[in-house]
Amino acid sequence: MDDEQLGTFVSWDYVVFACLFVVSSGIGVFFAVKERKNPSSEFLVGGRQMTCGPVALSLTASFMSAVTVLGAPSDVYRFGGSFVLFGVAYTFVVIATAELFVPVFYRSGITSTYEYLEIRFCKGVRMAATLIYILQTILYTGVVVFAPALALNQVTGFNLWGSIFATGIVCTFYCTLGGLKAVVWTDAFQMVVMVVGFMTVLVQGTRKTGGAASVWEVAKNGNRLDIFDFDPDPLRRHTFWTISVGGTFTWLGIYGVNQSTIQRCISCKTETHAKLALYFNLLGLLVILVCAVFSGLIMYAFYANCDPWTAQSVTAPDQLMPYFVMEILGDYPGLPGLFVACAFSGTLSTVAASINALATVTYEDFVKQCCTNLSNKASGWISKGLCIVFGVACTTMAIAASYMGGVVQAALSIHGMCGGPMLGLFSLGIIFPWTNSMGAAGGLIVGIALSFWAGVGAFIYPALDINSRPLSLSIEGCLQANSSDPTTTVPPSHLDPTTLPSRSSLADHWYSMSYLYYSAVGFLATVTAGLLISFITGTVQDVKPWLLRPVCNLFCFWSKKYKKMCWCGVHHELKQPEYNRCSPNTTGVARIQPYREMLTYKPLTNSYEREALRKYLLNKLK
Repeated sequence: MDDEQLGTFVSWDYVVFACLFVVSSGIGVFFAVKERKNPSSEFLVGGRQMTCGPVALSLTASFMSAVTVLGAPSDVYRFGGSFVLFGVAYTFVVIATAELFVPVFYRSGITSTYEYLEIRFCKGVRMAATLIYILQTILYTGVVVFAPALALNQVTGFNLWGSIFATGIVCTFYCTLGGLKAVVWTDAFQMVVMVVGFMTVLVQGTRKTGGAASVWEVAKNGNRLDIFDFDPDPLRRHTFWTISVGGTFTWLGIYGVNQSTIQRCISCKTETHAKLALYFNLLGLLVILVCAVFSGLIMYAFYANCDPWTAQSVTAPDQLMPYFVMEILGDYPGLPGLFVACAFSGTLSTVAASINALATVTYEDFVKQCCTNLSNKASGWISKGLCIVFGVACTTMAIAASYMGGVVQAALSIHGMCGGPMLGLFSLGIIFPWTNSMGAAGGLIVGIALSFWAGVGAFIYPALDINSRPLSLSIEGCLQANSSDPTTTVPPSHLDPTTLPSRSSLADHWYSMSYLYYSAVGFLATVTAGLLISFITGTVQDVKPWLLRPVCNLFCFWSKKYKKMCWCGVHHELKQPEYNRCSPNTTGVARIQPYREMLTYKPLTNSYEREALRKYLLNKLK
């Protein structure tokens, strides 16, 4: 279809899209009014009384951003259906998060994930990790806002700056008013919008392409169904191993130890609810993944003989999905607006979760460390002020992204490059009891350096098509006014190895590694360096059993003797009292009794822990 025939946004599309922002803002106002009499300390953690259902929907919506809604179908369109193998990675990630990381964070009674690092190691490690998280999250969130806004603007004519400012203002508004509860329930609503938007595209797209059987046949003939490629070459962009192994490390780095995830898990009223939220969230992730993959296959079947990217109807792959939507839904007023609402639901949920998480770690890791005697009222105002500050920062970053050009691609990779070392750092604390503070700090430095070396090098020296292997796209069916020889386009370097340019060995190997292995490199470097430095320095700290997960029990299940040997002197038989989950209906001596063991328990000699517990008790017994 020619560009002149392609529909644009009409008034009904704007009405449907505006409803998303109105409902999201309304949820924030509702919780601001409903929770106005609750202690301000509950603002950032939802009173720690959330249930698994809304938290599961919130987790899914937050990590399925507009980059996924627009980028995943485009990836399937260009490279084939192997993207569905991310379902394997999601499964491993959720199991590891639910069984390895969440129990430790939940039982520690923390609010900021990075509090754990001070309790386990030292304050310096905590501050360094917090700063890395804040910088990477602001940069990534800005790109998450800008990239889809630009793609939608160039295809649908939807106002670029209007969408950026609307996203920033609305997210900041309901985060500031309603806190974590508003974020969770708004995410749940936006998750429903995402699924409805995808289903609209799937139904109408299937009908336009002649039915599901036709889509399957065309996709099969175009090699889009060649999913299982067991080539172990780490330079290949997407194979079974790069997606299932590398994807697991990538997602675990930005999911398993991410403040946005953990904050919502610890807001659940019990540890069981926290785990159930993660497992139900896995179902949501798989639903969105399947919708995105089938959208890509339908889009390929529709454009099998006339690729709009090769025909230069669009200028970037991320514009393919909105272009497709405008072509199949342009005759139905309101439906293009529904899909844009679907895309921006992913953006809103991601930005809101980021703002709330940034406010939490800043308040817990910096403000409370400097101002130790803040009243509840002052804490509430500071928390809301931080939400505004980070809302402005993320919106400003989105504006700055418009002037960065190619740096936007580098910004999208920072999440992966930082996620691996952070995963390694927390793994050193949770899995390896003999790791000390020097090992943790040294491992983090080595991991960050190595993963950034690989990532920045890949940005300067992009991998060749022979590694990424995009599939062929045809323009034989296009009506080209200025071309008398329409052909099928195939990457030249994939067809003829003699056309490959001469490059250094470092660029062809280390820098050409699949982007999914950046996190794995950072993780392995952090863990290896951390363990070596800990062995060399030889200072083993007194580690509390509830700060660890004895995974060695899985490998030595047949022998209590060998299990104890692997515990390295940590007494895992001792259980931590549930001091951080006392029922609000419990009163008098019954409320104090669970804490007596905690106060007299011998390993509890760290002054930070005793002071934190004292403050917690005072707040609970008021």
